[in-house]
Amino acid sequence: MASKGKSKMKTHKGTKKRFRLSATGKAMHRSSGTSHLAARMSQKRKRNLRGTTTLDPCMEPMIHAALGKYSS
Repeated sequence: MASKGKSKMKTHKGTKKRFRLSATGKAMHRSSGTSHLAARMSQKRKRNLRGTTTLDPCMEPMIHAALGKYSS
């Protein structure tokens, strides 16, 4: 028999793979255009695409809701 209580929110797995939360709660993501075809880019452009960047603040509530309690 299924219980009639509240069901838990499931973590969105695609979001979990692509975003993580910083210590202050900001959503961090990898820059786009870094996986392949980098030979045609200038060194400056490739260097600036390294690492992670913060997501726009207006998108953060959706990421927090999709992640639930997970941050990485």
